Amino acid sequence: MANPNSSTATADATAAPVALVADELSRVETRIRELSLSREPQLQSIGRGLIEAGGKRVRPALALLVFRACGGEDPSDTIEVGAALELIHSATLLHDDILDSGQTRRGRPSPLALHGPSLTLVAGDFLFSKAFGVAGRFDAEVVGWATDACISLCEGEIMQQRFRRNPEVTEADYLEIADRKTAALFAEAARIGARFAGAAEPVVDAMRGLGREIGLAFQMVDDLLDVLGPAEVIGKPVGSDLREGSPALPTVLALPRLPEVARAFADPAPSAERVRAAISALKASPVLSEVRQRARTRISIAFDHLGRLAPSPFRDALSDLVSEMQARTA
Repeated sequence: MANPNSSTATADATAAPVALVADELSRVETRIRELSLSREPQLQSIGRGLIEAGGKRVRPALALLVFRACGGEDPSDTIEVGAALELIHSATLLHDDILDSGQTRRGRPSPLALHGPSLTLVAGDFLFSKAFGVAGRFDAEVVGWATDACISLCEGEIMQQRFRRNPEVTEADYLEIADRKTAALFAEAARIGARFAGAAEPVVDAMRGLGREIGLAFQMVDDLLDVLGPAEVIGKPVGSDLREGSPALPTVLALPRLPEVARAFADPAPSAERVRAAISALKASPVLSEVRQRARTRISIAFDHLGRLAPSPFRDALSDLVSEMQARTA
């Protein structure tokens, strides 16, 4: 189960919902570039190469839309934290590639493929450090939330490694991994946006719930697209999760039912033919429809959380953002 990293299609799809915060997102992009500066050109090149390869910036967009929907006026702090969260996400992608031996990232050779594990590891640490140099300027509660998200990311990665090629993995295990690895940053982005807007505590909690459900749905859809492709849209080879033995949701649901999937998942180095057979079996089965339904359930809960916000163009934009994700399950 890879971190969500498909780029072109989703970036286009989310362009309309985030148009209301386009200027703020431009400032986030500027801060990300400033924060990736280093006295060591190679270190800067690795971080910049990943950042400039694209990405949806959904986390800072979510934080900014929630901030505005909760009545926030000066987005400066949210822009800072949005940039920090995006650097944390980028750092995890660098580390993921090392753990997964990932050779492709966002449709290009990965930093690992270009620079090797040692430099990629240091570059990830560099981005983490830069992110906390920003997040650490805020009050202890916000710093604690960002810290908790990073702890969840680390624990989720270890849990994912524990269930790699492990036929005992369950749907509950999958949900815990997705909650830690993907949903944690979404949840904190939305919660911090509401907190910076001065929202009441029940609204702040509801926005955290909104972010969590969006993150879970996002991961489920990413897992679905790993089966459906095409590669030029998702920015990685189709079937990457099966090749890597990652416990993605289609695989987890299929293990007791589809022997082709079970064989590919358990194989330390599945052949292209074995992966193709597993993908074909998944497409011919009800499993992908089940994944779609589970994602739609998360999206429905996200809409329930949105109901805590007063009507506004920004709430409408958040609704559109969630609706675009639902459209990706079609």
